[in-house]
Amino acid sequence: MTTEELPGLGARLREHRQAGRLTLEAAASRAGLSPAYLSRLETGRRQPSLPVLLALARLYGATVAGLLGEEPGAPDPVVRGGAIEPSRTGGWGYRRAGAPGMAMQALRVQIPPGLQDAVVRVHAGEEWLHVTQGRLRLTLGETAHLLEPGDSAQFDSLTPHRFAAEGVDGVELLFVHTLLQSPASELCLPVPTSKPAPVSKGVH
Repeated sequence: MTTEELPGLGARLREHRQAGRLTLEAAASRAGLSPAYLSRLETGRRQPSLPVLLALARLYGATVAGLLGEEPGAPDPVVRGGAIEPSRTGGWGYRRAGAPGMAMQALRVQIPPGLQDAVVRVHAGEEWLHVTQGRLRLTLGETAHLLEPGDSAQFDSLTPHRFAAEGVDGVELLFVHTLLQSPASELCLPVPTSKPAPVSKGVH
């Protein structure tokens, strides 16, 4: 990731961590990351995936919009469209799709082909997504669901989950989540999986 792609994200991540009096090692452990990876995020050398952004936002008591530098003055109810700029390092792309600072956070998300978050996430809240382009492999618990354009899914975030693009063109989706705070930071920690999940096609 470069600073032109998500301006100031690394500095904001570092500021939130320091404001919480967390060492790099402590913050990384609570978010289910390695200290080296979190350090690369803070120095702008890597772009986080959506699950990583969500985990860090919950850990720091922030919103994804805030971490992306989009905290509002007065919320504008209308959000204009625009292209999602892909990362030159192959990372995920984001564009706000709703008013920041609200209980429900809405994003347009672009996941490149051949790239997925390697960690299964578990945390408080609810999530809804709708595939607009490409095919998405959504793993919920022990089952992997293959979603086509027009398909949607909604689930409790306490269900272990993971996203991945299926196919050579990547996938673009609308994503809405509730950023519920939990006193148990461990809810953001990764959950190991022991075997590939069976695939169920067509989640609505």
